[in-house]
Amino acid sequence: MSVANELKPALGERAARRWCRFVANAQAFVRLLGRKPRATAVRPAWRAPSRLAAWGVLTLALVGGTMVLIDAPAIIAARGLPRSVGITFNWLTDFGTSDWFLVPLGFALVGIAALATRALAQPSRAVLAALAVRLAFVFAAIALPGLVVTIGKRLIGRARPFVGGHADPFLYHPFSWTPDYASLPSGHATNVFAELVAVGLVWPRMRAPMLFYALMIAASRVIVLAHHPSDVIAGAAAGIFGALLVRDWFAARGRGFAIETDGKVRTLPGPSWRRLMRVARQIAAP
Repeated sequence: MSVANELKPALGERAARRWCRFVANAQAFVRLLGRKPRATAVRPAWRAPSRLAAWGVLTLALVGGTMVLIDAPAIIAARGLPRSVGITFNWLTDFGTSDWFLVPLGFALVGIAALATRALAQPSRAVLAALAVRLAFVFAAIALPGLVVTIGKRLIGRARPFVGGHADPFLYHPFSWTPDYASLPSGHATNVFAELVAVGLVWPRMRAPMLFYALMIAASRVIVLAHHPSDVIAGAAAGIFGALLVRDWFAARGRGFAIETDGKVRTLPGPSWRRLMRVARQIAAP
């Protein structure tokens, strides 16, 4: 029998073992996140009914006031901007899709599940698990609000700017399920403000650049005539609210966050860069 024929079963066995290990790690991680909330968990203070009602009224007033007073003048002004401005922001606005975050995060989570082998020491596996929890939070905090808004905006059926031939902020075709009538809320604004909250909670030093990024994408949606200003405000509110709800879900289980007795939600310390580099060297070692 040739050496090549002898190697084939061995290679197949190793691939099967790697696959089984990957599946086992993925299942363990799902069980880790899927545990029931802690019995001692309290409701976060910001979700008190009075506070939610106040924020809801304020958001509706802001969106409604913008719809009445600002939407039509804003899109008319945006239509009159120089062509070069439109080209620049049309390029920029594509960076507001959630794929820029979700795809790398998804690959990172798959990579962690593949690399967390028994050959690693228990502390190193704990570091990878802590990193995976934080990446999973950011992934869910971006993906879930975006999914809800993607469905909701098509049920609302608000027309995008100038779909009816003129600046009419009150043109609606509910349940039309077409892109031309999927303006409210803005999906891009939902994405970038959910990203702002999620990334800022896990890595506070990124808050300033993430805020600049979110504001630029939000402005671009009006400049390229994809949305009215009120669509962007509603999308920003949806992204922030959705990301905070996902954070509370993780906090109730003690995963990456903790709810204090006074209702404040605290971000738990994550693995340091030095510890991550140490684990990376262990993985890369022959």
